[in-house]
Amino acid sequence: MPHTSPSSATASPAASSPDQPASGGLCAIHQPNLFPRLTTLAKLFAADTWIVLDDVQFTRRDYQHRTRLAALEDPDRTRWLSIPTHLPQGRQTLIQDALIAGPASARRRTEAMIRQEYRTSPHWPTLQTALEPVWAAFDTGRTAAVAETSTRVLLNLVGWNGRILTASGLPARPERSERLADLTAAVGADAYLCGTGGMTYLAPGPFTARGIVVAPFLPPTTGLWASGRRVTSLWALAHLGPDGIAARLQALTGSPDSLEAAA
Repeated sequence: MPHTSPSSATASPAASSPDQPASGGLCAIHQPNLFPRLTTLAKLFAADTWIVLDDVQFTRRDYQHRTRLAALEDPDRTRWLSIPTHLPQGRQTLIQDALIAGPASARRRTEAMIRQEYRTSPHWPTLQTALEPVWAAFDTGRTAAVAETSTRVLLNLVGWNGRILTASGLPARPERSERLADLTAAVGADAYLCGTGGMTYLAPGPFTARGIVVAPFLPPTTGLWASGRRVTSLWALAHLGPDGIAARLQALTGSPDSLEAAA
């Protein structure tokens, strides 16, 4: 992984102007995930800019409205936490338009399940305070707002200093690889951070044409990361605390020799 140099302040989509892009840096483009998995959190942490992909179709069997909770003492014992979601346009509904079915009850259930799993952690007081904006986001009635906020607060916990923008506010062509290249260029990044899934379909031509490097993101698969592709990063944060996870994420964004420290 190349070393990153995040910008000095996290900006809201409204506060960030695509007309004045930052110079250089790594860009990650990812759908809003509910309390994202550790590998997803690590990918965003490694980037200087996260573009929230909010204007693609909502997928019910993805992580846009659900996450897998792991028991504090045993990450192999898991259960799903889902936000009931209504799609006003059916399967054609975009992520940004998906609505929470019963926001008040969904909030109570989400709070209760997370508290039940992680309240015995010595780091629970810190997590509990950090999650307050997530509960407030239920008042918007929008699933994407809750999912994006859940990711924002976890990035804040581990000290990420990048910026966040939304894809719906940036110019891009519709074809998949062209769109990703256009979005990366729109924020002034010179490298696109691509996960293992994206590497299987990405066409390099649109990136090459714009002078953008495609940087593969390959996190470890052992130790702490053995469950990192399956369960919410809340488990890792409750298990090792924000400082412990931040240290591992920082090691992951350093030189290849530092990957062992991230495990």
